[in-house]
Amino acid sequence: MKKNLIGLAAALGLGFAAQVFAADAPTMTKEAHKAAKDRIEAQYKADKKACDAQTGNAKDLCKAEAKGKEKVAKAELEAQYKPGARADEKVKTAKADADYDIAKEKCDAMQGNAKDACRKEAKAAHAAAKDQAKKS
Repeated sequence: MKKNLIGLAAALGLGFAAQVFAADAPTMTKEAHKAAKDRIEAQYKADKKACDAQTGNAKDLCKAEAKGKEKVAKAELEAQYKPGARADEKVKTAKADADYDIAKEKCDAMQGNAKDACRKEAKAAHAAAKDQAKKS
């Protein structure tokens, strides 16, 4: 039992030490940043092309998901390239915006009061997520 506790404590200590060293590690190079950005754009184009097989609201939803995925990936990349509180806020905002765009597309499949209620709910969730992003 003692050996397990000592092993767990050692593992936790090493984990925290790795995080400290990672925080002091230099940010990515300009070339690595450009390559990662190019990969994100290529993935977006592939995801968007995959949506072409669909029709109607399913196609719109697919495109919104692809665009949201791209925006979040780019924001996360920028946060890695230039870390900081502002970059973290941009990542959270990008996630909130992507979720909102996807929710709006899902609401478009509905009709009447259900659609209106869905949009209001999506808008409220978006506003709350953006406020939370600014606070953290």
